Amino acid sequence: MENQANSKNIILNYGLIYGGAVIFTNLIIYALGMTFDTVGGIINIAVLALCIILLPILAIKKFKGENNSFLTWGQALKIGIGIVALGTLISIIYSHVFAGVIEPDFYNQLNEFQTEKLIDAGMNDEQIEAQLAMQSKFQGTIIGDAIGLLFYVFLGFIVSAIAGAIMKRTEEDQY
Repeated sequence: MENQANSKNIILNYGLIYGGAVIFTNLIIYALGMTFDTVGGIINIAVLALCIILLPILAIKKFKGENNSFLTWGQALKIGIGIVALGTLISIIYSHVFAGVIEPDFYNQLNEFQTEKLIDAGMNDEQIEAQLAMQSKFQGTIIGDAIGLLFYVFLGFIVSAIAGAIMKRTEEDQY
């Protein structure tokens, strides 16, 4: 493979699209007052799922097209994981900006919303306090961010592994 395509540009472009889509969706949901609404949550999850599944597949396909229709499984993993990692990092940074600048009272509002839901579920005060204490250990912390990043990168790995296995084509396959 003499003229191999550059995966860095593809990872950067699609990772920025991922991060931008998540930020744009969250801003729209916030502007419409749907932050704690079920419909807002469903929209958020749908956009996130599309970004995690669709963008790595499209990027891998684009790389393969630019690489004379050759693609190794490792290249597919690199591209897919890179896109999801970059997009997730962008969305983590945005969430800190959102909770620190745009809506500084966000975590208090979230705790009030969660408290109401837990009361409706029939939990007593001790159970609610324990739940909120556990939740607060991960809200906006490095540990919570790291766990979220690892989770999404794992999902990106699965999508990329499947896409790479399906689209894989090497020079050795031709002989």
